[in-house]
Amino acid sequence: MNLPTPHARIAALQDRLRQQEVAAWIVPSADPHQSEYVAEHWQDRAWFSGFSGSAGTLVVTQSAAGLWTDPRYHLRAESELTGSGIRLHRGGLAGVPSYAEWLAENLAEGDRLGFHAERMSIGEIERLTRAFGRKEIEFFTHSDLAGSLWTDRPPLPAGPLRLYAEHFAGESRREKLARIRAELAQAGVDGYLLTSLDDIAWTFNLRGSDVAYNPVVIAYALISLHEATLFVHPAKVYPTSRAALTADGISLLDYPQIAPFWTSLPANSRVLIDPAKTSYHFLATAPEGCHLQRAQSIAARLKAVKNAAEVEGFRRAHLRDGVALVRWLIWLEEAVPTESHTEIMLGEKLAELRSQGEHYRGESFGTITGYGPNSAVGHYSPQPATTPIVRPAGLLLSDSGGQYEDGTTDITRTLALGPPSAEARQVYTTVLKCHIRLATTRFPQGTTGSQLDALAREFLWREGWNCRHGIGHGVGHFLNVHEGPQRFSTDNRVALQPGMVTSNEPGVYFAGKFGVRLENLLLCVADSTTDFGDFYRFETLGLCPFDLALVDSDRLDENERGWLNAYHRTVYRALAPLLEPAESRWLQKATRAI
Repeated sequence: MNLPTPHARIAALQDRLRQQEVAAWIVPSADPHQSEYVAEHWQDRAWFSGFSGSAGTLVVTQSAAGLWTDPRYHLRAESELTGSGIRLHRGGLAGVPSYAEWLAENLAEGDRLGFHAERMSIGEIERLTRAFGRKEIEFFTHSDLAGSLWTDRPPLPAGPLRLYAEHFAGESRREKLARIRAELAQAGVDGYLLTSLDDIAWTFNLRGSDVAYNPVVIAYALISLHEATLFVHPAKVYPTSRAALTADGISLLDYPQIAPFWTSLPANSRVLIDPAKTSYHFLATAPEGCHLQRAQSIAARLKAVKNAAEVEGFRRAHLRDGVALVRWLIWLEEAVPTESHTEIMLGEKLAELRSQGEHYRGESFGTITGYGPNSAVGHYSPQPATTPIVRPAGLLLSDSGGQYEDGTTDITRTLALGPPSAEARQVYTTVLKCHIRLATTRFPQGTTGSQLDALAREFLWREGWNCRHGIGHGVGHFLNVHEGPQRFSTDNRVALQPGMVTSNEPGVYFAGKFGVRLENLLLCVADSTTDFGDFYRFETLGLCPFDLALVDSDRLDENERGWLNAYHRTVYRALAPLLEPAESRWLQKATRAI
């Protein structure tokens, strides 16, 4: 079947829906592991819609189609959906119903709603069910009507599984399994199903290359009080890796064997699952009498608190990253006025410079390089056909990161490529004040991400502006650049703990004009103990100067100027010994006191 365009693909799916008397079909962005970034094999939503963002849900009815995505992607989705016949629903804006609410309003009593059970989490289906209320809606999951249309789907990735060195991990897989089993015993359960790829990679000290930017291996795992089974394609496991895993008491079965293994569990088994990370398929196929105990993933919670080796790895990785960033800034200053470079070329140059650093293993996400009005496009992705030539005028927003064997980086700088306007300096300095506010916050034990998110927005709110994304996300250790459970966002109730690494990235965007975002990674550390309990603070990990041309020092108070000057002294002292003399002189000027 020739389906060359999103319009044709949607029409073909609608034909299938009419034939099977299915009222609507949901195409999520997820894979069976509920990943943020997914292998090409599972990128159905992008194939059907033409929308390339990492987050979004497509809903197709017999006569219409709609895509829901969050504010980071509104402008990109509007452009990429042109001509597809798919309506954009701008999620996150006032008055815009979620796709679940829209379905509850538009489906009739007794309608059939279809989706692929392996691609929707238990938590998501439960949210759908709550939205329907008392309206009876039948779920159609026994046939993947949408997936069957994609006949030339890419195969599953075949990259090898790699054992992750214990001196980087700071803890052996035996020790991690012992910690997990202690929690299983305390919870009174027999086993724990791991479906999230980064949870599996962390638990078993594995890494791979199956998903772009995330060094993970496609696998499932089931851990009991006395056994651990890893479900992974045999060709991925080299003999030396198999021997090491087996020696640590880990059984290996083929990836598809998770299905019969799961359905043959004893009827009275008590298995812990994370409903946010576990596919609905596991709930639908669980043996009768098997009790599924819902809880946050143990591995996700444990891996969020970095151990001493991981913390030192983050620091070392940021030193090498800082060197690459400074060399890129020097190159940028020389190249933009004299040569014709696109946004894509700028990102490629930064990746090239990062690759010269020890332990570099690739980018931690697709570099966002937005010039001029493109800097106002949240999670902008430059395309070869439309990326502009960068000129020595206006603003450039660069959001990038590296994967190193000893840590993951994520950093954003907004730069003036020519003399900045008074408006640009006002906006930049306001965002910088928000960044400093969070970086310098001292807070008591139990403080949550939502509380700190609000603190960081204060100066934007004073201007009548707002940041249309969370102020920060957790970051994995040579794992996913976006990692939970903690984050700085309006709805996060997770308390910050020493050892957690979270981004600090306030931003504000003015469509059609420019945007400003400033980001460093923060390490939560112990500060002091008072009569009121334990207090924590942040250590800033990122090492890269802020653009002083965009700083209006009159808008900074004494403490803010003091922080900026101290941060720049830290950047210079850390990086200058690693640079060539001319580079050090450039950095000394870029980090001068104001």
